[in-house]
Amino acid sequence: MNAPIETSDADIAAAVKALRAGELVAFPTETVYGLGADAGNPAALLRVYAVKGRPTDHPLILHLADVAELSRWVAPLSAPTAVLVERLTQQFWPGPLTLVLPRAAEVSPVLTGGQTSIAVRVPSHPVAQRLLRAFGSGIAAPSANRYGRVSPTRAEHVREEFPAGVAILEGGDCEVGVESTILSLLETPPRILRPGIIGREQLEALIGPLADGSSQTAPRVPGSTPQHYAPQTPVELVSTHELDARIETCNASGEAVAVLARRSPETRLALACGATPLHVRRWLQAPAASAAYAHDLYANLRSLDKENAARILIEQVPASPEWDAVRDRLNRAAAR
Repeated sequence: MNAPIETSDADIAAAVKALRAGELVAFPTETVYGLGADAGNPAALLRVYAVKGRPTDHPLILHLADVAELSRWVAPLSAPTAVLVERLTQQFWPGPLTLVLPRAAEVSPVLTGGQTSIAVRVPSHPVAQRLLRAFGSGIAAPSANRYGRVSPTRAEHVREEFPAGVAILEGGDCEVGVESTILSLLETPPRILRPGIIGREQLEALIGPLADGSSQTAPRVPGSTPQHYAPQTPVELVSTHELDARIETCNASGEAVAVLARRSPETRLALACGATPLHVRRWLQAPAASAAYAHDLYANLRSLDKENAARILIEQVPASPEWDAVRDRLNRAAAR
């Protein structure tokens, strides 16, 4: 893990000046690094889409310093929705929870991908908080990477994504490592539109049952396309008991492979077909616990993507609820 980076007041001031001038600034949140722009400047928002190569109908998440700023960006809420917002923000803000709410009429549709809803959260990372408070307004910040690619959890990842240069506030490794949970409050009951580290059980314990599955009428949200969070090397998900056999098949066809698995490479599973040694260009052993696995996931994918392998084989993770966010990211990374 990278050591925390000290961010000076001068660094924050320079970032604020850049944002006010319509420029982009990458900054750390507790989830991933975001590519920030003044949320009230449509021209700056369009630059975000252009730099990322992101379709303009894919909304950007609004980041605020405090829940008190919500009323500037969100339309008046019904009494039941206001109660839910109060409960959720008291429990989970600042933190990795994004709420989808009706947008205020004066909010630019460029921010919301042309929709009448807005996705908003209050990040907990101290550098993000300092930046937002110094800026004094909302910052739109999708992940600081090319559209559809692996999100950055370190400043060096942002530099890899944008070698031509993007201003970066450094803040060490992101604590969570996968994007925020997105919860839509536009319907009753509310619906999770993207799983994150805050899981369904935690949300239901606070606000009651949530809607099941996806919805054709749900608003578009970031990271919901079938293929997303994907390295350049093709990804294939393989069950624990099929992993060795799949490696052997790739070896036989001359394909170099890299592996991400929760077991060590020394823990060979029995192969029915014999004792031919397996060759793997690189094997990364991922943490056994879901939160630690999520923290390391994107850094691990980026590391394996540099091995020039024909494919990355990833051992499937458990089907239990605490793995929902990781399983979602892996399924999208492997989609073709």
